[in-house]
Amino acid sequence: MKIAIVGAGGIGGYVGAKLALAGEDVTFIVRGANLDAIRRNGFKLIMHDGVEHVAANVKASNNYDEVGPQDLVILALKANQLEAVADDVPKLIGPDTTVVTMQNGIPYWYFHKHGGELAGRRVESVDPTGKILAKIPPAQVLGCVVYPASELIAPGVVRHIEGERFPLGELDGSDSERVNRIADVFVNAGFKAPVLTDIRSEIWLKLWGNLTFNPISALAHATLVDICQFQLTRELAAGMMTEAAAVAQTLGIKFRVPMEKRIEGAEKVGKHKTSMLQDVEAGRGPEIDALVGSVIELGRLTGTPTPHIDTVYALVKLLAQTMQVQAGQVKMLATAA
Repeated sequence: MKIAIVGAGGIGGYVGAKLALAGEDVTFIVRGANLDAIRRNGFKLIMHDGVEHVAANVKASNNYDEVGPQDLVILALKANQLEAVADDVPKLIGPDTTVVTMQNGIPYWYFHKHGGELAGRRVESVDPTGKILAKIPPAQVLGCVVYPASELIAPGVVRHIEGERFPLGELDGSDSERVNRIADVFVNAGFKAPVLTDIRSEIWLKLWGNLTFNPISALAHATLVDICQFQLTRELAAGMMTEAAAVAQTLGIKFRVPMEKRIEGAEKVGKHKTSMLQDVEAGRGPEIDALVGSVIELGRLTGTPTPHIDTVYALVKLLAQTMQVQAGQVKMLATAA
């Protein structure tokens, strides 16, 4: 199968390398040092147990026209990076191409085939100009929830931390031939890829943690276990999750895991820095609107109040603006003894 991976960060690199190692025809769409490293050395994947693999058969390009239409396109960028590639991604899409979106948070296609009075509506916090929805056709999209953790540690080198589960689902909930075909490709590469008939509920389950622990960690410079074991932030997280659950339930979402168990699961991860905290420490623009702003938007659409989420959103947006204006990063430094 001809597969293009748009973005070769932690998740894109992990997925692309495993697919290539399983014999798929993989091309990474990348730039800069990543492009040079992959062309020169292939893609190195270091698994959580220390075993190293090199996918020497992968290709890399920064020219969408040159790569052309694919059987499968995997969008492995963050949600706030999709608009920048929206004009080029269609060059990879033919009439039979399947697109798998691997963004955290509420996806741009959320209301496509949703049903009810909100069907077809654009999620403005995620797709403010409407370009993504117009350019990357949701009719060709499969939803996906990303559970593994991995990180790009050098150009063309990814270290897998844990996890291998990528649930997939059609946006209309159907058990289609194409979702089963793509799931088989993932399973053949060593992933777990259950086909779900309600991919939106799985998206919300992942988002339930992301929308709380990510911004709290970025503001408090705390790891997951720190947030969960400090009573005030544990209560704040629970308050945000309660509000998010109320929004989700108005949209027909059912959570298969109780809130307290979801918090306990985050606590068990331990001294892990969320992606938003890592971005803040590195001086990168944090991914806020898909994770937090989108829930507020859906709350407004459904008439559901979100005061705790609103407050945290305002603070982390101001932090991001301050970082941008001052071209800086925010990191906890040890004081001299």
